[in-house]
Amino acid sequence: MQYSADGQSDGTATVRFPQPGFLASVFRDLGADQGDDQGPEPDGAADQATPGRPGTDPAGDGPVAPGGPSGPNPGDPNPHGPNPHGPNTGHPNPADPSSTDPSSSDPDGATAAHARAAALTHHRTLTVQAEHDRLADLLRRAALPVSAMDFESQLRHYEPRPYPADGPGTDEGSEPRWEDFAPAEPAAADPESGPSRRLLDSGYQRELAQARLTHQRALREWRTRRSEAGSPAADESRRAHEAAEEARARAVREYNESLEECRRAYRLAEPAAVESLLERALAAAETATQDLSAPCRAVFRPLTRTAVLDLDLPPLDLVPSLDGYRLAPEGDIVPVPRPPADRATDYLRLVARLALRSLQAADAVDTDEILTGVVLNGWLREPGAAEPLCLLSVDADRDALARTRLLPPEKPYEDRDDEGVYADAEQDEALVRLRQLGAAVTPDPYARTVVQPAAQAGATVPAAPDLSANEFAQLVRDLLTRGGLAEWSVRLRGPAGLVATGEGTPGSALPGRWVVWASRDTASVGVEQIETLAEAVREESAERGLRLTTGRFAEEALDLTAEESHRHIHLIDGDGVRELARTHLGLPLAAGR
Repeated sequence: MQYSADGQSDGTATVRFPQPGFLASVFRDLGADQGDDQGPEPDGAADQATPGRPGTDPAGDGPVAPGGPSGPNPGDPNPHGPNPHGPNTGHPNPADPSSTDPSSSDPDGATAAHARAAALTHHRTLTVQAEHDRLADLLRRAALPVSAMDFESQLRHYEPRPYPADGPGTDEGSEPRWEDFAPAEPAAADPESGPSRRLLDSGYQRELAQARLTHQRALREWRTRRSEAGSPAADESRRAHEAAEEARARAVREYNESLEECRRAYRLAEPAAVESLLERALAAAETATQDLSAPCRAVFRPLTRTAVLDLDLPPLDLVPSLDGYRLAPEGDIVPVPRPPADRATDYLRLVARLALRSLQAADAVDTDEILTGVVLNGWLREPGAAEPLCLLSVDADRDALARTRLLPPEKPYEDRDDEGVYADAEQDEALVRLRQLGAAVTPDPYARTVVQPAAQAGATVPAAPDLSANEFAQLVRDLLTRGGLAEWSVRLRGPAGLVATGEGTPGSALPGRWVVWASRDTASVGVEQIETLAEAVREESAERGLRLTTGRFAEEALDLTAEESHRHIHLIDGDGVRELARTHLGLPLAAGR
């Protein structure tokens, strides 16, 4: 509607077309809410007096100028006009919190900020998931069986390479024949037609021309080779080829001879040869996980024929500490930590597979059965730490390795939602197999809880405290069986010693049935232990008893065995053990520390 100067309608109507883009920008600048689901206003609706719209009085009394209110209304109780900081103006109103909130004044900006935070949360979660996938892949590859790096697999074979001029189809004695190149004649449509009809076939003529060119080329090459066969250049090329082949054959022969020398030294249990073979086998076992630094070194002790393996464990931060990220209601990106037990379980899973892989490599390469046992210690070497931490230790003899299936499970990494975290740790197949070997495994690697190494491989000549429990038992058995005590049977065995029985043949140095009590300690053996051994001899219906220690005996114990009632008890102290090792084994044993 049109209005006159006095504000009254003059009865004429003006049609106004909506301009969505323009109106939206005006409403957004004024801070007013604009409904997206409302259609265009009906005709004349824009001309109605609406508070807060341009062109009307906020009080609804009449139109105002487009620039704002024209002045104070005498009938208005507020003589100063409308509130200059009201909700419909461009100035903030301190009483209205929405006027100072950027999200309320700019809803599109708040939505964009929330979308950016959600995208960043998703990206960080994907990064954590990639770390979990890498750990799963390492667990799978660490469970792959290793190839045996024995001497047979390392032998090289020489296969001579023919001289290039003597390849197939280069026989100088046979001239290329046209019959070998001539194409097959096309079948005639009329059996009674003569050969002149077939000669008019265009396809056959093209094949015939191509065959003639091929035959002429082969004939020319044959004649060239025949003419150059006796040239000095051809003879020199052939002699160079034959010399290269002789060098290849000689290199293979020398390598196999050196490998055979190493095999003879290995069968003689020379430390350098045994350690070299073990190092090769352990290095070959790491090929499946070359991106994971976990080297394993080997030391061979000829005194007990035991290999001591030192395995460097992967860093603790290899296992992810987070499950992902989530977006808080306030808009903050919050990390979601993993339960400590889950993280420790995954680390022990990986460590168990690496340990089984090293044990399998050492057992598979010992085809000549030189080793009587393997000791494996897993060391965590952290930057800045004074000493490495032992988190895993295995002391397994040959019989235990033969009884235990060292190959990891086919599916080493499976999520079991129906079981708890501790059930996963206890039922993990690799950890179960290590415990079957009597392994000592840290309960919490992230708390740096260490275990006692089964043996130390530092000294060149070991002492009794440096030996593992299996090594000490093997040493005692070797000393006494070589002294004449056969039919060895271990009854009790522990870290400090063992109790066993044996039968000596008549006429040997140790005839009759014996009860042996051997221990390695620095404390002196008293009368109580001698009495206990004498009682065990009576219970086993044995004839004699032997008390062996790497330490010494008290004076009271020596006096007791001198009496008539205990003369069937024999004593061997630390000096006697070292003398027996030098006499029967030909190898030294250091004094206990």
